[in-house]
Amino acid sequence: MTVYCFTSATYSYLGRARVLAKTVREHHPDWVFCLCLCDVPPQAFDPAMDREMFDEVVSVTELSIPDLPAWMFRHNIVELSTAVKGKMLCRLLEKPDADSVVYIDPDIAIFNPLMHVMDLLKNHPVVLTPHQTEPETHPQGIVDNEIGSLKRGIYNLGFMAIANVPEGRRIAEWWRDRLLAYCRDDAENGLFTDQKWCDLIPALFENPAILRNSGYNVASWNLSHRPIRIDGHGQIFAADAPLRFFHFTKVDTAGEVMLERYGSESIALFELLRWYREAIRKQQPAEVPARYWYYGTYEDGTPIRRPERLIYRDRKDLQLAFPDPYRSGPESFQSWCTIHRSELPRKGI
Repeated sequence: MTVYCFTSATYSYLGRARVLAKTVREHHPDWVFCLCLCDVPPQAFDPAMDREMFDEVVSVTELSIPDLPAWMFRHNIVELSTAVKGKMLCRLLEKPDADSVVYIDPDIAIFNPLMHVMDLLKNHPVVLTPHQTEPETHPQGIVDNEIGSLKRGIYNLGFMAIANVPEGRRIAEWWRDRLLAYCRDDAENGLFTDQKWCDLIPALFENPAILRNSGYNVASWNLSHRPIRIDGHGQIFAADAPLRFFHFTKVDTAGEVMLERYGSESIALFELLRWYREAIRKQQPAEVPARYWYYGTYEDGTPIRRPERLIYRDRKDLQLAFPDPYRSGPESFQSWCTIHRSELPRKGI
């Protein structure tokens, strides 16, 4: 039986996905590693370059999602990259040789085998990792991390492992269905893409495993309790546990502030960041323009604004009138937005 592992990304994150793939292969060479792409390659890029890097590359167009153009348009880049995770998970669980499926975000790197995950899957249908496993003591940590978890989800869905057993498949199908309809970055209404949904898993499903080992899913939001150090043999530790994987979320933007706030005294942490940035630089293809996303523009290349996505998402009459909202020209949704600019929501501008 086979362990399938996958990530989901766009071409702007391909360098990160390649780094993840290399580290997965280093520590789990027997796993089948797949990439789900929510994008179309730029003209100068040859997708065949990654045939050796990934065992299988699946486009969002291959996931049998009904009314695909309309469905995709209702999501921004983060929402779309997470909304496909349930569909891809179920697709891999349907493979006759699939023993289990592991999802890992593209901005993660593996540093040691994930043996605790494999052990837990022998007796549990799902393995989740919480953002925090120790109470915060500093007021800023409570705001950043504990209240942050209350807003965005207790468990970090940059990682999830599912056993191919009836309860595991039931979890996967439930998550798939919720993401198809409600994968939104809308904290005001209790939603944070794919992640907040999984707060419900321990209440709705039997026997989930909550992996609290400090070496798993280390990131800016738990560095206050998981300081990074490197011993004399080059082994990396988070607190007292060997580092299994590090989540390099937004290392060049908001994540950078948090890393400095909670890890500024750790030389080892910044050595880790330096290694990761260099690894991405080597792996990100020069043929992919900065911030490229095919589904981020209309047919004529005009960027799609967030309020345009929101009004399309919320109004069934517009979805029926414009089944392919990416089109440009007369009688298109793009033209409708120009005429009805005053009706667009202010949120997201």
